[in-house]
Amino acid sequence: MFKLAALLYVIIAPTVMGTLITVTLVVESLYNGVGISAAAALGAAIALPVSWYVAAAIRGPVKTLA
Repeated sequence: MFKLAALLYVIIAPTVMGTLITVTLVVESLYNGVGISAAAALGAAIALPVSWYVAAAIRGPVKTLA
């Protein structure tokens, strides 16, 4: 499942980062280098569990032999 999550991260991370950077550019008090960098870092951090959750949802329930 790690490979699927990594593939999804490549797609999800730029999307979340771009959304947060756009919000940062719209909010006038955050329109500086620190705000943009923080938005990008936060977007990368948020994308990790999101991609793992989406990969688990795509894969479906794990079948056991018991």
